[in-house]
Amino acid sequence: MKVLFLGGTGNISSACVKLALDKGHDVTIFNRGTSELKPDARCKQITGDRNDRVALEKLARNGKFDVVADFIAFTPDDVEADLAAFSGQVGHFLFISSATVYQKPPANYLISETTPLGNPFWEYARLKIQCEERFRQAYKKDRFPVTIVRPSYTFGPRWIPAAVGGHGYTNVYRLRQGKPIVSHGDGQSLWVMTFNTDFAQGFVGLFGQLRAIGEAFHITSDEVLTWDQIYQTIAEVAGEEPRIVHLPSEVIAAVHPPYAGTLLGDKAYSTVFDNSKIKRVVPEFKAKVSFRDGIVQSLAWYEADSKRQKIDETANKVLDRLVALHQEMMSKAQINN
Repeated sequence: MKVLFLGGTGNISSACVKLALDKGHDVTIFNRGTSELKPDARCKQITGDRNDRVALEKLARNGKFDVVADFIAFTPDDVEADLAAFSGQVGHFLFISSATVYQKPPANYLISETTPLGNPFWEYARLKIQCEERFRQAYKKDRFPVTIVRPSYTFGPRWIPAAVGGHGYTNVYRLRQGKPIVSHGDGQSLWVMTFNTDFAQGFVGLFGQLRAIGEAFHITSDEVLTWDQIYQTIAEVAGEEPRIVHLPSEVIAAVHPPYAGTLLGDKAYSTVFDNSKIKRVVPEFKAKVSFRDGIVQSLAWYEADSKRQKIDETANKVLDRLVALHQEMMSKAQINN
């Protein structure tokens, strides 16, 4: 199939591009060409801005693509640009949404595609919900051939996941320095981490599937961990003994408001995904990379070049503030006792 990726060099999309090429698809990527991650040499790259509607519509007309996968639509305006460009021009359109669209707080920790949508805590999720609604309207009214795909926390070799402190090297740096890292809540809420090559298996398996059109799917691992287990695994792979402090998500968000959406709108709750729907449509899909094995790859990437071991100074200072607050709270509790 002739496949177009809008994006194609991101954490998730790069793995999908590689697998699509491995499966023999004719792949083109369209993006601004500013990513540090260089595209796979086997694909065609067209440099451009998705906000340039003239360029996008020209690409759609001239490309004759069987499948289009949009990884960089975040607003309803982006969706309108897609609909204007690709209506009548493509056999299958896949929109990357997000599992953050599911109801928060959740009524049940087990999430299926029938779980209601709604997220009052995070604008990113609300915009994705609006995007989904517009695509569904286009499908119902005009039979626009869309499939909605919702990744949850998906990481690759260039990411070291965290709920607090960012997905770079900062928390590993703190572990190496013997400094505490921060886990939200009591660290026992359940979570699912998915490696990007596993996500790609499910995603690329949807290409051209008529029974996927008009449907929504999430694609995640089935491995369930607590957040403390996630941090303990990272520390174990790094060869360090973790010092983990716990603070309520609301307190973390109050100290550093940019974390409010990602915690209160996502990671503060136990979340486990029922993947039976994607497995019915893509029977070969099975997440094979354990979280530990994924972290082995991630840490190896960072440690292969010291220049990659960049510290997010803002995040590091926030973590120091949170640790100091925790120590203050513990001291007051001991005094009161």
